[in-house]
Amino acid sequence: MELKKSDKANLEKKKGLFLQIGFVTVLALMLIAFEWTTREVSTGSLGELADVVMEEEIIPITRPEEIQPPPPPPPPQVTEVLNIVEDDVDIDDELFIDDVEARADTRVEFSRMIMEEEEEEEAEIFFVVEDMPDFQGGGQEAFRRWIAENLRYPTMAAESGIQGRVFVQFVVNEDGSVSDATVVRGVDPILDREAVRVVMASPRWTPGRQRDQPVRVAFTFPINFVLQ
Repeated sequence: MELKKSDKANLEKKKGLFLQIGFVTVLALMLIAFEWTTREVSTGSLGELADVVMEEEIIPITRPEEIQPPPPPPPPQVTEVLNIVEDDVDIDDELFIDDVEARADTRVEFSRMIMEEEEEEEAEIFFVVEDMPDFQGGGQEAFRRWIAENLRYPTMAAESGIQGRVFVQFVVNEDGSVSDATVVRGVDPILDREAVRVVMASPRWTPGRQRDQPVRVAFTFPINFVLQ
């Protein structure tokens, strides 16, 4: 079967024409490109910002006035006073030395007294010993009864309604006397003074003993102040 083409649809005949038209179009575009001129476009004064001078406000810095301390007083002037003494005194340059021989049986009596005083000052205070001090054969219970009989409630404390328990610490010495009474925990100065007074007025105790030797023993004893 043979393919048939019409003369109108056959483009081979117009091939040379299309080629010429293409050359002419390209040449025209090249001429236009070479002859094209550019113009400077002035943007004018759009968007210009005028320089604005802004005045800066100066804030003065205020500081509190420092109070200067007064200057120290000048040191007192010390004037040296020279006492002129007439050198008319005769000085005896001779030195006399007594020849005293110490004998072997020489005794210094006061050395023993000093040692005894040091031992008394360094006497140790015990809190628990083998034989605790005893008050009139009844111990602490007898001492509590004696306190109740000899305690005087202060008038000012009674009128003010002050009451409570005062803890007093004291020492029973080797001879049974009471000393060094101090308030360990108090309630009011009025009650504290009365507690110390009644303890210090205590009669002698039977002293405590440690290893068959009388020693100082400390007690802490509560004294109740109760209004009735």
